[in-house]
Parts: sequence; C-alpha cells; structure tokens
Amino acid sequence: MNISVVGAGISGLATAFAIQQQARRLGLEWTLDIFEKEDCSGGKIRSEKVDGYLCEWGPNGFLDSKPMTLDLCREAGLAEQLLRSNDAARKRFIFSGGRLQRVPESAADFFRSSLVSWPGKLRLAAELLVPRRKDLTDETLADFVRRRLGREALDQMVGPMAAGIFAGDPETMSLRSCFPRIHELEQQYGGLIRALLLLARKKRAERRAGKAVAGAAGPGGILTSFGGGIQELTDGLSRLLAPNLHLGDAVAAITPLKEGFSLRTHKGRVHETDIVVAAVPAMALATQVEGFSAPMAAQLRQIPYAPLQIACFGYRREALPLSLDGFGYLAARRSGMHSLGTLWSSSIFPGRAPAGYVLLRTMFGGATRPDAAQLSADEVQQRVEEDLSRSMGIKQAPDFVRIIRHTAAIPQYVSGHGARLKVLEDKAAAYPGLFLVGNAFYGVGLNDCVAAADRVASRVLTLMQQRQQA
Repeated sequence: MNISVVGAGISGLATAFAIQQQARRLGLEWTLDIFEKEDCSGGKIRSEKVDGYLCEWGPNGFLDSKPMTLDLCREAGLAEQLLRSNDAARKRFIFSGGRLQRVPESAADFFRSSLVSWPGKLRLAAELLVPRRKDLTDETLADFVRRRLGREALDQMVGPMAAGIFAGDPETMSLRSCFPRIHELEQQYGGLIRALLLLARKKRAERRAGKAVAGAAGPGGILTSFGGGIQELTDGLSRLLAPNLHLGDAVAAITPLKEGFSLRTHKGRVHETDIVVAAVPAMALATQVEGFSAPMAAQLRQIPYAPLQIACFGYRREALPLSLDGFGYLAARRSGMHSLGTLWSSSIFPGRAPAGYVLLRTMFGGATRPDAAQLSADEVQQRVEEDLSRSMGIKQAPDFVRIIRHTAAIPQYVSGHGARLKVLEDKAAAYPGLFLVGNAFYGVGLNDCVAAADRVASRVLTLMQQRQQA
C-alpha cells in the first residue's frame, strides 16, 4: 500500500514520520512518498545563519507544555538537542502611551499596572456581571472581548496578543476557532473570572488529593527550540525520511481513481497511490483539487492568509539604551506604530547573535496591514527603525539587516471558519483515502500542527489496517 504526502513542511513531515513509526510497530506493508515543490523541506520553518546572527523565517520555537512536539522530538532522536528559553523570556511588554509597559503576571500586578486605566480595570472586573451569550453564532474575538471585558482590554491586551500569535485582526477572527478554550469557559461556567475562580479552587483541591489539573486557559509552558534554530526539527525529520522525499517536484493536480488517486507533478511525473495526505497551504490545495471538486476548492480559497515581513536587526550591545531583559514587546492597537511588535531574540535563546551584539526580530504587516507585503525592503527598514526609536530609544542604524518577505504567512481563522471546515471535511470524506492536514485548518502553532499530524496519521493507519484485513 502506498501513502503519498503532498508537502514537506512540519505538518507533512510530522504526519509522514508518525505513519512510518506506527506502521512499523503494527507490521503493516507500506511504501511512502513525500512530494515538496521547494528544493528544501521545512515549509515556513527556516533558521538562517548570517554573519553570526540566527534569523528565523517562521516560528522561533514551541511551548513545552503540550506533549506532542516533545514526543516527536524524542521519537526522532532530537530530545537531547532541545534548548529552553532563558528565564528572562517570561517578561513581556506592551508599547502603549509612548512607553514599554510590562504585561502583568498576576491579579495584583494587573491592578498596580498602568497598562489599563482604572475605568478599564473596573469594566474588566464587571465581567462577573455579564451574562453568558445564548446566541451560538460564530462570534469574532473583538466582539467577545468588548462584550465581556471592555474596549480597553481589547486595545491594550487582547489585540496585541492576537497580532503576536496570528498576525490577525480581532474584528474578523473567529473566537471559537482561534481560542476554543475561551469559548468553552464562557459556555461551561458563564464567564471568564468565574471560571478562573472555580478552576483555581478545583486545582487546590486536586493538589491536596495528590492530583493535578490544567489551568483555566490551558497550560503555559516554556518556549523551546534548538541551538541552531527550530529548523533542526524539520531537518532531523527530513534525514529520517530522506529515501521517501522528492524535493523540487510539486504536485500540480490530484485525481481520484476507481481505487486510489493519481498525482501529476509539474515535472510531468504521474504517480498512482492508495492514500493522499494533503499538507500544503489552502490556496495550493485548491488548485490541486479543483479538477474533481470545485466546491472543495471554493471553500479552500475562502481561507485568507495574512502577509508578513520580518525584519532582523543586529546592533552592538552598547548602542541600546535598554537592558533587553525580557521576551520583547507587542504594540497596542492605537499606539500609532507601524509594526506589530519586536522580539528580543538574543535575550530569549543563547547563540542568536555574535558576542557583544544583540538580535531584534520585528514583525511587520499582518491582517490589519495587508499592504505591508508591497513595501520594499528599504521602506520596511525605515519604518522599523522609526518604531524602534520610539519604543526602545534606538537612534543608531543597525549593523546587520535581514528582511524576510512572506506574501501569505499565516492563515486567518475568520468568523465562519468552523463551518467552512465542516464543509471541507464532508467533501473530503466523499473520497476515501484523502486526508487534509496543515495550519490552515486546526491551529496555526507548531504544537497545533504536530497534534493534527498525529491525529491524521492515526486515521491513515486505521484505514490501512481495514484495507489490509479486507
């Protein structure tokens, strides 16, 4: 039985590796092919070392609070190379009111902080009085936060967080798809503060009983990567899957057959297979399936992507007036900044800059600034320098500059995303052996992609067992 994985980003590689490992344990007969249009694997994950600076093109790590990615690293023999972020990375800041303000880590810190005004704090505390929403239509993140916490909480805290995670616009983001746990807390407990209080009480009781329970919004965790960057993960998987990888050979079209599928590549190759795992961006998959399912292609094309330009700036340490004791900052919604925020990369992980230098990584663009993808590298550099001057007091030109452009960086789970997924799942189910995976569907983070890959691999193995027993 042949399994073909289309796309060798983290979703495709993790799915292929999980299928390989589980099929071996079960003693199944199988062959595996992985098709990737680029000449290297990894998708958006790329860690580029230039002049002693380590520039991440995509994610800079994953949180170690969820087991899937850690388990994948262990299975792939990479666990010994894992690198945890420095303790200073716990400190995060918001640029608001013309200065950097530390994000509160406790209720006491929140009420002492000037990040939110006293009227804003009182409005947030009044969340206890806001009734549970009975209308179960797909609410946007912005509407949810304004309804339960107030506009200031949206502008000063939640909006910047949405930009940092999704490069998203809270006015269009689906609460249920982007933050499902938050939606569940309101439905289950009637409100967020009530949920926090009840879950904290439950946690104390279970600790006394020798048990443990996750926090209200899910576990936090420590940002984790590798000494050479997060690309070490995809490189490690690629080495283990090397005999099965077909790099520089993009799939142009998928065609269902009476039994199985036919894949046609841009090089003119035709490959027949029993099972297809599609692990490419939504717009690429739309082109591949439109020949046999125009409705599926139409749904896929409705998943928008936010553009991003990433500016990596290097400076001599003494040129910066700040200590850089922290993770970095995000810009409040009405701060007037060009960029979404800046990570202090060399403070998060060691080895990200030459000795005596620091590396800053600024995110520019996102769903709220779609025109950012059209700006030249010089224009991006000018705007980022202006922002760093305002936020961090940096007056000197950077000693190192690397601008990375992503015209379609992060898929946006806009309102209605869940219904769109249901349609896609129903359409795909009409073609047994076709599976969809990737960050366009069930989560944009690295942990989300690996967890979804594991679920899809289990479904593939179940189908393989059923067919081999028939």
